[in-house]
Amino acid sequence: MDVIYIMIVVSLIIALLFFILFLRTVKTGQYDDVYTPSVRMLFDDEIVIENKKENQKQL
Repeated sequence: MDVIYIMIVVSLIIALLFFILFLRTVKTGQYDDVYTPSVRMLFDDEIVIENKKENQKQL
């Protein structure tokens, strides 16, 4: 039974360590996307579909 308590404590310590490391990487900007803004203008624009009734009115 003592082994279960030890394993629970160790797993909580490891989980806390990973959580602290995750927060540290988020604060330092490791997950910021610096590539996409430079190529955003190369993405295709959305296609605008005009209404057929509006086209007929113009003719």
